[in-house]
Amino acid sequence: MTLDEIMGLAPVIPVLVVDDVAHAMPLAQALVAGGLPVLEVTLRTPAALDVIREMAKVPGAVVGAGTVLSGSDFARASAAGARFIVSPGLTASLGSTARTSGLPFLPGVATASDIIRALELGFTRLKFFPATANGGLPALKAMAAVFGGVRFCPTGGITEATAPDWLAEPAVACVGGGWIAKRGETDWDAITARARAAAALTPRA
Repeated sequence: MTLDEIMGLAPVIPVLVVDDVAHAMPLAQALVAGGLPVLEVTLRTPAALDVIREMAKVPGAVVGAGTVLSGSDFARASAAGARFIVSPGLTASLGSTARTSGLPFLPGVATASDIIRALELGFTRLKFFPATANGGLPALKAMAAVFGGVRFCPTGGITEATAPDWLAEPAVACVGGGWIAKRGETDWDAITARARAAAALTPRA
């Protein structure tokens, strides 16, 4: 799948921090059942790579790796079965690794200079991070007006209540959400319910 196809599958990409690999499959099943097939597993725990391997077995799940900080992270995530890669930032080395791998890559940006660097490296689909701390929607709107060909997945501090405002910005393809599945949570029915609500989110008029 292309990055545009992945970003277009649902309005929200759950950003997941999973410590116990035993939670991987039921968590992925709960999210997919709720209509959120794209899952970003952050490489913030020792279990993360095994979690990606397990989630990748769930029918309908499109599992990627987040918090990818280096070429070695990229390689390990790819070997674990990640179908896309997300990073909070971008370096020339990481960009080169991404192009060589052929995997869809969503690098993080916070400033206009970051966006220019991404464009120079050939990336036009970007993660605006941390979204709320970096000036929120007004900051993104101001940058989107300058960089017309870029589309964003804002992540960081976005909630179910504020997501429709972000989604109303034409430059926003989807948002990243940490509210759908809290770290360590095992109430799969509650997660499915939140996923269903997130999948139904529409841009605020």
